Amino acid sequence: MANSFLGRGWSFPPTFNRSNAGVEMLAEEADIASSLEILLSTRPGERLMLPQYGCNLDELLFENLDTRMKTLMADKIESAILYFEPRILLDGVRLREDQQLEGVVLIEIDYRVKTTNSRFNFVYPYYKTEGTDINLTTTVNLLPDGV
Repeated sequence: MANSFLGRGWSFPPTFNRSNAGVEMLAEEADIASSLEILLSTRPGERLMLPQYGCNLDELLFENLDTRMKTLMADKIESAILYFEPRILLDGVRLREDQQLEGVVLIEIDYRVKTTNSRFNFVYPYYKTEGTDINLTTTVNLLPDGV
């Protein structure tokens, strides 16, 4: 491991390996990318020992994606990375709306690893319409006739 100083941690979700009787581990740049994904998908308050950890993008779920909302979303992401991912320097956050009609906003994060000055790009899909495939006619007719 040439860059072992970048960190090493459990894969998420945790995966257990029978052959070495241990947990699958991530190291170096893969660990940083996994940490970014966990950070963006965690709501503040979900972690008991670190209740401020996370980036609350869920509260923006039903908002229109106008300039004000895109700025707020980018600011939330930048602040979360600044406070909770000290291994990187943030070069920029962009929101791609190509798939907005399908309910997907792609969050592109450009960053540099502080210790190696290596540049990376991380893309996080933010789904605005996840879970809307519910058939309402079947959920409405759950009661027997006459009730």
